[in-house]
Amino acid sequence: MLRLSLAALHLLALGIGLGAVWARARALGGELDDGALRRAFTADSWWGIAALLWLVTGLWRLLAGTEKLTSYYMHNHVFFAKMGLFVLVLVLEVWPMTKLIRWRIAVRRGIANGGGTANGVTDPGIDAADVATARRISAISYVEAAIIVLIVIAAVTMARGYGVTG
Repeated sequence: MLRLSLAALHLLALGIGLGAVWARARALGGELDDGALRRAFTADSWWGIAALLWLVTGLWRLLAGTEKLTSYYMHNHVFFAKMGLFVLVLVLEVWPMTKLIRWRIAVRRGIANGGGTANGVTDPGIDAADVATARRISAISYVEAAIIVLIVIAAVTMARGYGVTG
């Protein structure tokens, strides 16, 4: 039962993550208004949940040997390609994640889209210059979605026995 539960959660994380990163890209690719920011923040939260779920269930499946023995994965170059793609997504995500955290804080303070003052400190909030940043996060999100598709292809390939060395 554990094996099935972990596999199901791992696959659900895929669906949630791919949908979330795509939704974030779409929300930040259009007009950067309060509604777009709310949609982007919601999608970004789901994206984070999915990444955490992927990581936990993936490591559990790897280390507990619920699918295949750990040695199978350690001798499979497709597995290492899949992990490399996952690390690439994580690296690509660092900048968007930090920027979106800052934006969330600005929105909570009520200084987004026009700026304002919080605790005596003037903060420009999310202004016209941030539209370019939103577009950049949108583009990165689309790239991450494409990488997720490549991860799926690697997973399917690996599950069919390809990539084993020695």
